[in-house]
Amino acid sequence: MHRGHDHDHHLDGGGHSNGRAPSAAPLPGPGHNRAGAIAQWQTPHLAHDHGHHAPAGAEPDLDQVEAAFVSGFTAATDPTSFLRLANIPFEATDGDGRKLVLLRVETDLVVDVGSVTPHLGGGSFRYDPLPAAMTARRRKLRFVYFDGKELHLLGFAEARKLANS
Repeated sequence: MHRGHDHDHHLDGGGHSNGRAPSAAPLPGPGHNRAGAIAQWQTPHLAHDHGHHAPAGAEPDLDQVEAAFVSGFTAATDPTSFLRLANIPFEATDGDGRKLVLLRVETDLVVDVGSVTPHLGGGSFRYDPLPAAMTARRRKLRFVYFDGKELHLLGFAEARKLANS
């Protein structure tokens, strides 16, 4: 996608469709520069210590499930029952054997309004405010557990994993 449009270019010698019959060469796949598998070269909004691939056994589309949870939870008239349906434990034991109790569920609305691009060498960067069409809105979700001494902030997948421990 670039400049507000997303489409396949017809590779008939002229880039965009120009009225000529398409060449006999098969078209490789969707998107621009279709010479192979589609690759995502950047992953925004991940912590710096993230892995590049989903862990083995990870639930597919968990980000979509999490987004649906946030939407439903904020509108739920009975948040306690909603947590039970989502398999979020109120009391659990973590991997280190600590007993955890759920104190609260926090959601934050985050709106990205600017972008930074590092210059070669990494000593400086370029900042660009984003136009309205390119701003990104997302919700952050945390489950706040207490172990008797300190608070533990867990993400959606971590909290659901507690239920299976």
